[in-house]
Amino acid sequence: MSATSEVQALKVHVSVNVRNVEKSIDFYRRMLGIEPSKVRTGYAKFDVQNPPLNLALNEVPDLNGPGALSHLGIQVGSTDDVLATRLRWQRLGLVTRDEMQTSCCYAKQDKTWVHDPDGNEWEVFVVLEDNLPEAAASTACCTSKVASGNPMSTTTA
Repeated sequence: MSATSEVQALKVHVSVNVRNVEKSIDFYRRMLGIEPSKVRTGYAKFDVQNPPLNLALNEVPDLNGPGALSHLGIQVGSTDDVLATRLRWQRLGLVTRDEMQTSCCYAKQDKTWVHDPDGNEWEVFVVLEDNLPEAAASTACCTSKVASGNPMSTTTA
């Protein structure tokens, strides 16, 4: 392999620390719509084909706070895809929060959010317009808007 060869990535790997792997398996089963490919004591793996993702859950019972993650996301191709995902999540009992036509990460986006049992935020989003200029009064991007400090108490927009 030459130094100029491009590496062909197969899928993203995300490893998340969770307080209770069984609760998290239930959440991710509903969120992703698939069964885990591997379950062991204190561990689970979801081998997601669409989008390509290797998601590992590692049980850390004394986990304090949501951990070092900012948030996690799945980029889709259209607002219809965002809305279809939101509807599927709601039908499965997950609480969603929408941000439509929002300016985030220097792009205009439509998105919907859910929280896992440990407070980790997941967004499904579409980029409507990219590379927006930096605004002088810009606020932090992709920040949590959790009601009353409880990540499970968000409301559906």
